[in-house]
Amino acid sequence: MTEIKTKGISRRTVLKGAAATVGAAVGSGAITGFPTYWAQASKDITITHIGSIYTTNPTVAEQANKDLGFTIQMQTLDNTTLINRLLTQPETVDVADFGNTSMGYFKNKGILMAIPVKEYKYWDQTVPLFTQGTYADGKPYSMEGYAPIKSQFWADETAQEYSLTPTDYLVGIPVMYNADTLGVRPDLVSHKVTSWKELVSSDFAGKVALQDGVNVGVPDAAVALQAAGLMTYVDKGNMTREEIDKTIDLLIELKRAGQFRSFWTNFDQSVQLMASGEVVLQSMFAPAVTEVRTRGIECQYLPLEEGSRGWYIFQSAMAHLDGGDKLRRDCVMEYMNWTNSGFNGVYFSRQGFYSSVPDLMKAQMDPNDYGYWYEGKAATADIIDPFGKVMEKAGALRDGGSLWDRMGNVGIWNTLMDEDRYLVRRWQDFISA
Repeated sequence: MTEIKTKGISRRTVLKGAAATVGAAVGSGAITGFPTYWAQASKDITITHIGSIYTTNPTVAEQANKDLGFTIQMQTLDNTTLINRLLTQPETVDVADFGNTSMGYFKNKGILMAIPVKEYKYWDQTVPLFTQGTYADGKPYSMEGYAPIKSQFWADETAQEYSLTPTDYLVGIPVMYNADTLGVRPDLVSHKVTSWKELVSSDFAGKVALQDGVNVGVPDAAVALQAAGLMTYVDKGNMTREEIDKTIDLLIELKRAGQFRSFWTNFDQSVQLMASGEVVLQSMFAPAVTEVRTRGIECQYLPLEEGSRGWYIFQSAMAHLDGGDKLRRDCVMEYMNWTNSGFNGVYFSRQGFYSSVPDLMKAQMDPNDYGYWYEGKAATADIIDPFGKVMEKAGALRDGGSLWDRMGNVGIWNTLMDEDRYLVRRWQDFISA
């Protein structure tokens, strides 16, 4: 199993406040010579971090506790429970992770902290998807759905409204992101799939599946309907009620004609549908495609004419920290800087997700791993996941190519529409039809 390197991780590299008064920042390298009083003062601090199954896990928590010297208590919640807790009990949380399907809930609530850009040390190394609203070549990306730049910056330190242009205050630090597309069983389809329109094609009737959620399933269906010439939209990521009604009516018609075999709600279900051959074409998450292949079953992740569906996960701090214990706030900022500094980014990169600071990962990952996951190079040795399982054999190429081959053609982003409540009701009409 490839070792995860952790060079450059230091509990003092971002130290502010009390430790800063004694000049304790040490930059990269091993942790040495920390002020004894900081260690004594912070050792009893416990930071409560809530997030998804992708961002909260015991391995990362154990390493964070070892590196930082205070305790990170991680709690994994489903998205609905997480959002409800943030909105109703924000003082019970210090740090939270959430994706672009949740960003619409935090405006004008005053529950998230305005994170000063100057307190996040990796901002200058962050990919322009987040800092500028562009791809690496400077070209602007699609603004359909909740694009990263729509929710990256607060307008000011009151943390009430988002700003489309850079300011001095971050809504969150970008942790991971990716671009999802269709997974296909090439051994079970009659022709090459190049467009989302195949999702609604009669050629695959009874052999396709959708993700059972309005923030992912609806954008996927909308892209497919538009590609097939059945619908046109002003913004597929933020439909009007009229567009929602037409979309759902078309989907109900397709469902009654037998188009959809199933609707999946989690990773394992999507894997089982493809592995069994019950479904041959469906929207999938990248690691799910890999999981199917580890079973010796052909499964491809397809670049499509209309582009992919992008997503991201932010890590944010809660507003109560600014008015509370300064030591706790300092520990939170130190932990958030730790999150993107090495171990955590390497850990999830080796599962197929991207770090927002890829150059930093390059310095810390095995060259074979980085070449395969980020640069589109053929693996020079077996690719091993963080749990010791062979994911790909030597010589394999990652579907979709390099980081910017995959992230450089996003057609729509995961979303939360203004008419979300209405959309949920209509989506249930479709599911129950």
